[in-house]
Amino acid sequence: MTAKTSTMHIGELAERTGLSLRTIRHYDEVGLLPASARTDGGFRVYSEDDFERLAVIKQMKPLGFSLEEMSEILGLLAGGPDAPGSTDRLVEILGRATHQRAKMARSLAQADDFIAMLGSRTA
Repeated sequence: MTAKTSTMHIGELAERTGLSLRTIRHYDEVGLLPASARTDGGFRVYSEDDFERLAVIKQMKPLGFSLEEMSEILGLLAGGPDAPGSTDRLVEILGRATHQRAKMARSLAQADDFIAMLGSRTA
């Protein structure tokens, strides 16, 4: 992946990702998404690579990964397939993500059934 040169402030990053400023600041504070730089005034500055990293974080969040697990996964993904042990660990993570997604799909199906039942009672 090649580094991109355009930068943005936290407000633009929040707008582009649909996340709150508070969430992005929290991710910075816990080391999950440190700002690429800071302005002379101390404002966080983010790159396109940071935006892409945040997009991956957003994909992991609904699957129930902890902040520590997200950090590990991001490290594994950044290390590439040749990093020692990364493939085996990513296979484990894939299995967990697949299981969580199936669980979510079952929950959505149950919610759809409930909504349909309510709709039939109110029609």
